[in-house]
Amino acid sequence: MEFPGLPTVRLAGSPTEIGLQHGIGLRRQVRHNADLCLTRMREELGLAGATVLRRARLWWERLRADEAAYAAMVRGIARGAGVPISVVTALNVRYELMYSEYVRQGLAATACTSFAVLPEKTGGGGMLFGENWDWIPEVDTAWLSLAWGELRIWGFTEAGIAGPKIGLNSEGVALAVNGLVSDVDRWDGPGRPFHVRCLGILTATGFEQAVDAARDGLSPCSACFLVGQGERAVAVERVLDRAQNWEPEMGVLVHANHFLDPDRLGIVQPLAEERESTYLRQSRLRTLLDVRRSVAVEDVQEALRDHEGHPSSVCRHPDPALPHHARYATRASVVMDLHARRVQYAAGPPCMDPYVEIDLG
Repeated sequence: MEFPGLPTVRLAGSPTEIGLQHGIGLRRQVRHNADLCLTRMREELGLAGATVLRRARLWWERLRADEAAYAAMVRGIARGAGVPISVVTALNVRYELMYSEYVRQGLAATACTSFAVLPEKTGGGGMLFGENWDWIPEVDTAWLSLAWGELRIWGFTEAGIAGPKIGLNSEGVALAVNGLVSDVDRWDGPGRPFHVRCLGILTATGFEQAVDAARDGLSPCSACFLVGQGERAVAVERVLDRAQNWEPEMGVLVHANHFLDPDRLGIVQPLAEERESTYLRQSRLRTLLDVRRSVAVEDVQEALRDHEGHPSSVCRHPDPALPHHARYATRASVVMDLHARRVQYAAGPPCMDPYVEIDLG
């Protein structure tokens, strides 16, 4: 099954074989993203390459000890793409390496806006679920079709990151994500890294198991995981050793890049200039979905193209007022119908890139 507009790789076998297929199939894109990751950390955050790789080597040892399957995929990607393991590790833990610096330096935490529209709001249809995923405009992305035991997972990711971060599996479990920052974030903090946790959620076979995968254990950096299946959805905000669930209201759940009530988790969120954008996107997408009596796929697409507050809008574009290395944009827009097993996606800002529909059957 191909996902037009983006590279698609089919992955199966042992974790090492899955990683090897990923690295070979996306060799050019993995190399590009590895170079881009190191460049952005240097230019945007002031992290020298030697510092990044030293931190990545610490994480590689942790992955080998605590996340053997994920480490095997990282090893396979490195071998298949011809990139050092330390560099591929840095790409896979770039969330921890970068978001901890956003906190330390008081920088913006980028942007993503996720949503779930329950069947009660879609006129009895399936749940609509997904997000506008915003990140570095030059990043190379791909769709993965991953056989994981008895499960099949279809998901969107950055080339070189071992598992999907937005997607669904053959049991109907779906995931969307939001970056968060808090005063307890540490690049070397204990626990399961962001992208490893994403894979754990998408390998769950049921809703409760997926929510547990989002909530359990420790996490070095804060994040929000929007989990859905059937007629249920929840946004799990988590920090180091705590988590808070947020349920839909009136059939709609929206989450951007701030904690909905940081006091519940006992944290401080240093949002800096991102504060205006994240609150605007949260409120705007919620309003656009709430005002409709019944929400169809086309309504969600229209909402995800919204430019209120441009360029830091729901459909995000690079801000020319910022230095080039600090600009972000919507790199993918994904709308999933969990009942019909259909995915609609745009491979860039949805105001510019048309949505493509894939029927997963």
